[in-house]
Amino acid sequence: MLFIVATPIGNLDDISARALQVLKEADVIACEDTRRTRVLLSHFGIPKPAFFISYRQGTEQKTGEYLMRFVDEGRKVVLCSDGGYPGISDPGYRLVSMAAERGIEFQVIPGASAVDVALLASGLSTSSYTFKGYPPRKQGALRRFFEEEKNMPHTLIIFESPFRVEDTLAAAMEVLGDRKAAVCIELTKKFERVSRGFLKQLYQEFTGVKIKGEVTIVIAGNNPKFLNTAPELPVSAN
Repeated sequence: MLFIVATPIGNLDDISARALQVLKEADVIACEDTRRTRVLLSHFGIPKPAFFISYRQGTEQKTGEYLMRFVDEGRKVVLCSDGGYPGISDPGYRLVSMAAERGIEFQVIPGASAVDVALLASGLSTSSYTFKGYPPRKQGALRRFFEEEKNMPHTLIIFESPFRVEDTLAAAMEVLGDRKAAVCIELTKKFERVSRGFLKQLYQEFTGVKIKGEVTIVIAGNNPKFLNTAPELPVSAN
């Protein structure tokens, strides 16, 4: 059996009792970073299994074939990432796809996700949303990325590097207009921070600011009620 286990995105106590049980019973644990997962296991007093394997981007196919052999032998294999769901902007999709194509039984053990936490923390519409992972780095591709979403009514959720928040907010404002949005930093962790406002306000707030930690940006969909149409106030001549 293969288990896809969601792990905490910050606060370790957010892990489910079911996930802990699966980790305790695992014969094999494959994870993005063995050092990070070892901290999780140690925190809950779970012994490291005999097979503790790094499953990283770039080696997914080769490592996946290796893990499939354990499954074929009847061992319990667990896949987890550094935080959240494996395969959601983290390595994991190829292994899940491989198992599905081969008719191998697998279970997804639910848990924390930065996508859902950020959506609710943003205060924006939750009726429908689009999650698009990390946007492109280059400016032209980044603007085209937002152009695809310009007329969509869904709330948009993206991950971003702390070093590119300023540029991403600027591109979003340029293409989408001054919409309501939220910048969520270090969700569920000690220094969690959620800034809400219109894109222009958020751009001004984060311009030149050094950000530490993981960032999720949430932007309202194409709806007049989420757009700032107030005219710019004239600059005083005093």
